[in-house]
Amino acid sequence: MGLVGGGPGSFIGPVHAMAARLDGRIQLVAGAFSRDAARSREAAIGYGVAPERGYPSLDAMLAAEAQREDGIEFITIATPNAHHAVAAKAAIAAGVAVMSDKPMTATLDEAREIVAMLKHNPVPFGLTYTYSGYPLVREMRARIASGAIGTLRKVVVEYNQGWLAGDANGKQAEWRVDPRTAGLGGCIADIGVHAFQLAEFVTGTRVAQINADLGAVVPGRVLDDDCQMFLRFAGGARGLLMASQVMTGEGNDLAIRVYGDKGGMRWNQENPNQLTVLKAEGGMEIVRAGDPSLGTAAQASSRLPGGHPEGLLEALANLYTDFAGHLRGAPDTLVPSADEGLRGMALIATAVAASRDNAGWVDLAV
Repeated sequence: MGLVGGGPGSFIGPVHAMAARLDGRIQLVAGAFSRDAARSREAAIGYGVAPERGYPSLDAMLAAEAQREDGIEFITIATPNAHHAVAAKAAIAAGVAVMSDKPMTATLDEAREIVAMLKHNPVPFGLTYTYSGYPLVREMRARIASGAIGTLRKVVVEYNQGWLAGDANGKQAEWRVDPRTAGLGGCIADIGVHAFQLAEFVTGTRVAQINADLGAVVPGRVLDDDCQMFLRFAGGARGLLMASQVMTGEGNDLAIRVYGDKGGMRWNQENPNQLTVLKAEGGMEIVRAGDPSLGTAAQASSRLPGGHPEGLLEALANLYTDFAGHLRGAPDTLVPSADEGLRGMALIATAVAASRDNAGWVDLAV
C-alpha cells in the first residue's frame, strides 16, 4: 500500500494505516504524505516506512515504485476531496489499484471521468464507506436480502454531528467548509453520502428520486452544514435522510431503520454491536455481534467472541481485508465500488442543485 496524504497533523491518514494493517494482509510501504519533501520523509518515519519511500508527490511515488520488485500494488487516497480525482486518475493510468476515501471526487464530472477510465483500464477500485464494514450492517443486509422483513416499505437514515455548530476552527474543520477543497457540498458530501450509501447497501435497493432541503445554518458559511431529504426508492419504498453537523452536542450518531410488511430492523453506529429485529406479530429480537447465529458475511467480518466490542477501526479493516482479497482474485467482495462512488456524487450534485432551485421531487440520475 502507498498512502496519498496522511502527513503530519492528518486525522484520517493514520486511521487508514492502522485499519489496513490490522489483519496482517497489507503493508504500508510508501507514501506521498506531503508535498513538502522533508515533511513527507518525516511522516514516512512516523509510519514505520523507509524515509526514502516518503515521496514529495504522487507522480514521484508511482514512477519510483514501478521500478521496484517490492513496489506498491495499490494506493489509498486520504486527502481533501479536491485532490481525489487527480490522484485516482494518475494511479489508474499507471495500472495501480485504488482505495479512495469518500466522497469519490469533488464534482460529478470527475467521478464520471474515473468510471470511464476504469472501463478501459479496469484496475481494482474501492471506496472507504466505512460503515458498510460493520458485521451487523452486513448481517442486516443479508437478512433483508433473504426476505426477513418482506417487501421494503420505509427507510429512515440519519447522521447527526455537532462539531461544526460553531466556528470552523482547525485544519480538519476548515477544509470541509471551503469549496476549494471540499467541492460542491459540505455536510452532504462529508457525512450525507455515508447515510445514503448505507441505505442503499443495507436494503439492496437504489434511490430513484429525492426531494432535498440543504442549508448553511452557521452565518457566513458557504457550503451546507445541515440537510434533509425525502427519498423514493425503486420499487416504491419511501424514505427519509437527515444529515447535520450543527446538532449541538451530537457525536457520530449514524442510525438506520428499515421496515417491510413482515418486520423491521434498526442499527446505530454509536452502539454498533447490537442489531434490533422488530417482528410484525409483536416483540423484538436483539442480535449481538459475535453471536453464533450470524450469517457468513457477519461472521467473516468479526474477530472476537461476542461481548468483546469491535468498532470503527475494525469496520474499516474489513474493507481493507476484502480489498486485499480482491487484489488476489477473490470474487464478490463487499468493498464499495466506483459505481457506488458515482452514485454518491450524483446525490451531492442533484441535492445541491435541487435545494438551491426549490425544485421539489427530482430524479436521481447518474
